[in-house]
Amino acid sequence: MRSTLLCGFFAGFTAAFPVDFPHALITRQDIQTPINSSLPNVTIFATGGTIASQGTTNTQTTGYQVGLGVQQLVDAVPEILNISNVAGYQISNTDSGSINETILIKLAHAINEELAKEEIAGVVITHGTDTLEETSFFLESTVNSSKPVICVGAMRPATALSADGPLNLYQAVTLAVSPAGRNRGTMITLNDRIGSAFYTTKNNANTLDTFFSTEAGQLGVFINQIPYFFYEPSKPVGRVVFNVTDVEDLATVNIIYAHQDMDPGLFNASIADGAEGIVIAGVGAGGYSATAALAAEEAYNATGIPIVASHRSSDGFVPPGEGEFTIASGFYNPQKARVLLQLALTAGYTNTEISEMFAKSYPTPV
Repeated sequence: MRSTLLCGFFAGFTAAFPVDFPHALITRQDIQTPINSSLPNVTIFATGGTIASQGTTNTQTTGYQVGLGVQQLVDAVPEILNISNVAGYQISNTDSGSINETILIKLAHAINEELAKEEIAGVVITHGTDTLEETSFFLESTVNSSKPVICVGAMRPATALSADGPLNLYQAVTLAVSPAGRNRGTMITLNDRIGSAFYTTKNNANTLDTFFSTEAGQLGVFINQIPYFFYEPSKPVGRVVFNVTDVEDLATVNIIYAHQDMDPGLFNASIADGAEGIVIAGVGAGGYSATAALAAEEAYNATGIPIVASHRSSDGFVPPGEGEFTIASGFYNPQKARVLLQLALTAGYTNTEISEMFAKSYPTPV
């Protein structure tokens, strides 16, 4: 296990946070509307992203800038105060491509601590959509609570015509206070849909209906802002939850993208640069060229670092047995396989234990 982190939510800021960034808590007591003891309490953790962005015109939907804080997000949807007593932390204020392990670990620590409080009904994380599924899966794998954990973003900036952020945020808070949202792990909600962080993926770079799971399906939908679930709560097959209480940094894992004429030197270059594990975004069901496979095997034999074979396609299953030295990702896509491998290596798992961990998600033979 890596070194202990015993700092507060905002100690030790990295370059992702300007030093003078106003990261004060929005306390429930400071909100103009008095606390209503009959309403549940929700805490919002803001990280930035399109939901917190502004453009120069109301038709601009690309090239906008992150800049709105958690207070402004809440102020834009005052109706939230009719359904909950809200508080907020500004964990970061950056595009999601710049989210790093420092932010992720701070987020996991903060959420676990908040959900341990009896008076908290659930939490909401506002986040950029580009890597929202990675943060969501990280939280799915590190938050140990039956209470709702809702990740939400927007595909249009706050200044755009028909901006989707305000309603998305309202729905996220509604879901966070709903008893029906308990025991469902981390969820992603955008565009009236509710999905499991375990399965949901961003499928389109631009459209509002980008987040969904093609194979497992959605968990539910909002009808007139009321969350409606299609299924009773259930645990995803293969889910593993790690304790990151004493973790301050994560193992380094790189993703290598397979393609025609891929450079076999990428494996050695990645290891030389400090990779402790490698995920291959393979063609088809985790495949790659014979030349690349030879290089990967030589790298594995020389170092023993785990190499996980995933798929570069949007969905699919990588079966075991494709290579003696690789670990099949099963249903995990490359980005989620990377998060899982990072956590396993950080926890000190052996290659055998890592292989067994991924195998938990494989179909059981009849």
